Amino acid sequence: MKMQFDFLVDKEHNTLTIKREFAAGRQLVWDAYTKSELLDQWFAPKPLTTKTKSMDFRNGGHWIYAMVEPNGTEYWGRLDYISINPIDSYLALDAFADSEGVINPNLPRAEWAVSFHEKNDHSLVETVVKYESLKDLETVIQMGMQEGLTSTLERLDDLLLTLTK
Repeated sequence: MKMQFDFLVDKEHNTLTIKREFAAGRQLVWDAYTKSELLDQWFAPKPLTTKTKSMDFRNGGHWIYAMVEPNGTEYWGRLDYISINPIDSYLALDAFADSEGVINPNLPRAEWAVSFHEKNDHSLVETVVKYESLKDLETVIQMGMQEGLTSTLERLDDLLLTLTK
């Protein structure tokens, strides 16, 4: 069965809208997006891995993490949680950062609005990523955002299969 996966670029509003269906219940998918021990198992495109330095999942909290190449090179990121509505949605600001969580002002920062929906016995996650400018949007597209996200979400599929058995 083919799962829904839409990757829509809106250059007029500087947004990416990603709709992705998963073969798992909404609570489990929510947990995979909001618990560091699960995020560390999927939140990077292959062959990279993810490691969490710190996570405080609450309004005003943050997640500081790295995507790590097989050779050990680390790419740090920071997610600041603005609002959380358990199992339904969260709003966060995403940024490139250093290992201490200090934001890199030279790379695009984006607002991520992530919502979780039931779709029959599956879940549908809709993510709207809003950039400050068209230049920022085009930068992340050129950096391989679509390819990276496709690989990352396939990893989540694999993890959910192991968690639902």
